Amino acid sequence: MNCFMRAACAGLMTVASATTVPALAADFPLGPYSEPAVASPAFTWSGFYAGLNAGYSWATTTWSGAGSDTFGINGWFGGGTAGYNFQNGVWVWGLEGDIDYTGIKGADANVGGACGGLAGGCETRNSWLATTRGRIGFGWNHWMPFLTGGAAFGDIKMTPDGGGTQSTTTAGWAAGAGFEYRFLGPWSAKVEYLYVDLGKATCGAPTCAADTAVSFKTNLLRAGVNYRF
Repeated sequence: MNCFMRAACAGLMTVASATTVPALAADFPLGPYSEPAVASPAFTWSGFYAGLNAGYSWATTTWSGAGSDTFGINGWFGGGTAGYNFQNGVWVWGLEGDIDYTGIKGADANVGGACGGLAGGCETRNSWLATTRGRIGFGWNHWMPFLTGGAAFGDIKMTPDGGGTQSTTTAGWAAGAGFEYRFLGPWSAKVEYLYVDLGKATCGAPTCAADTAVSFKTNLLRAGVNYRF
């Protein structure tokens, strides 16, 4: 009889425990539900981009004929940019091209030089300038300092005082450095310095009285804004 009573009591205690635990658990409030954490995509400079740029140029030009005359020319410029970047680790490799409308010009009337023999003076003007360059940068979070270099193209307009004008498209080279900062998702801003040498053009005898070589070398300092696709 005692064995039976002990077994019955043990069974009742087991049933009571099984019904009490869920009830107690129901009394505790549940915390707010939260979505599982998802890792953010890694920041990258890779992809195509296009944008606008503008800046200022200070340059020198040399007229070489019967004599030689070097003088300074300068002016503002602005235009468009397009390119592609590929990032591998911290290194960013890219190709970039741009074309700008320019107002770079200057004149001289050195009576002892080549310009002095051309009816009292001469003017050099550049109205457009384009470059096609490679770039290598160091991707440091949202910043990217870079080096760049490649080909340059543009026109050299040569005008002796009192004469006509001859314009020649020439090709040369460009090299420089800068840094770019990425903000607001696909947008970035950059500051860049380039040295451009367009080589020499020839002002022929019909315009300059005698064949005269004219060079164009310029420093460009510009800022730009790009949008990545």
